[in-house]
Amino acid sequence: MSITTPARRGSAKSLGQHFLTDERILERIVTAAEIVPQDLVLEVGPGRGALTRLLVAQAAQVVAVELDSELAAALPARLDHPTNLTVIVGDARIVDVAALVGPGRPLGYKVVANLPYYAANPIIRRFLESPPCPELMVVMVQQEVARSMTASPGDMSILSVAVQFYAQATLVCAVPPSAFLPPPKVTSAVVKLTPWVTPPVPLADPAAFFTVVRAGFAAPRKQLRNSLAQGLGVEVGRVSALLDSLGLDGRRRAETLSLEEWAGIYRAWEQVRDEG
Repeated sequence: MSITTPARRGSAKSLGQHFLTDERILERIVTAAEIVPQDLVLEVGPGRGALTRLLVAQAAQVVAVELDSELAAALPARLDHPTNLTVIVGDARIVDVAALVGPGRPLGYKVVANLPYYAANPIIRRFLESPPCPELMVVMVQQEVARSMTASPGDMSILSVAVQFYAQATLVCAVPPSAFLPPPKVTSAVVKLTPWVTPPVPLADPAAFFTVVRAGFAAPRKQLRNSLAQGLGVEVGRVSALLDSLGLDGRRRAETLSLEEWAGIYRAWEQVRDEG
């Protein structure tokens, strides 16, 4: 399992990879993933296979997606060619999730990923938004990203809203630089994402919902009424009236809103817009 810092494509060296070697952290990741013998596990970024070795020992099947072609080619031999391991060279940001999982699998799948810092957000969204959705995800990300994913109203960001719209996010543990070889310059963290069976805020058009959320965070240091007006391209007075109708103080900042409050703003905006 490895993390990748922004660099050139190619070998592990050129990709700037840092390999997780701390056995305690590896065990905590596997425990968080709740692996059972019938599981299909998709591992993103297996690197040299420290975590893969634990996964193939517990899961029915492991599909490892590795961007580095040299690491991918060496992985089966490094692990003594386990029969339940499939290694695919690919970019998890654009991978065909349905093709990886296979058609007609009734038991679902789980994702374990040590995500490259520069691509964490699009990879997480890829798996949460692309059918079929995983049963759960256990991902390692930069610590500040983990804090954003698990934030409460008062410290929310677009990432907070996006992740929590699709899944319950809980912090598993922090991971110090010393857990890697070579040590990165930043602290990492492991987050467990459990996709909702029933959406916490049912919406007809999630894409339109996130258009409103992005508008609200267009100028996050501004008051909500000003940021929304700027992002939606309408007059401040119109947004103020909408927020007043919901009992929301337009002087608040976007970071203070809950998922339910964002859903209320979206529904009200759709109604006002449809009315002209």
